[in-house]
Amino acid sequence: MNETHEPPTSGVAPYLSVRNGAAAIEFYTRALGAELLERYDFEGKLGHATLQINDGIVMLADEFPEHEAHIGNVAPATLDNRTTFTLNLYVTDADAWFDKAIAEGASVVRPCKDEFFGRHGKIRDPFGHVWSFVALKPHDPSAS
Repeated sequence: MNETHEPPTSGVAPYLSVRNGAAAIEFYTRALGAELLERYDFEGKLGHATLQINDGIVMLADEFPEHEAHIGNVAPATLDNRTTFTLNLYVTDADAWFDKAIAEGASVVRPCKDEFFGRHGKIRDPFGHVWSFVALKPHDPSAS
């Protein structure tokens, strides 16, 4: 873990609420190649973690239902394993990322297939969050 991590000062960084944040860090590390940049525990739970995944930042913490009014969100498990968003992960090989996530315990939402924009598949991680793996087609200037 990098003790000198500087938080991003621009862009968008999703902040995930999960149950069992320690297990989530382990899953994202194994399945998505995440690098743990910082971690803080709070009240016996994961209070905050920052992960780097494929050059992007994802933050996460355990769900604290008793503090929901101040935090503003809950884990998908509280919503009957539903979520209100999908995380798009742009990669060079959607099938390889998809297969690795499934092998590590994710479930299939949509198998990888060719789409008009490239290769695409969706998984639901063991914590209820949905991820799209997208390998864009190379731009063909003659098609314009």
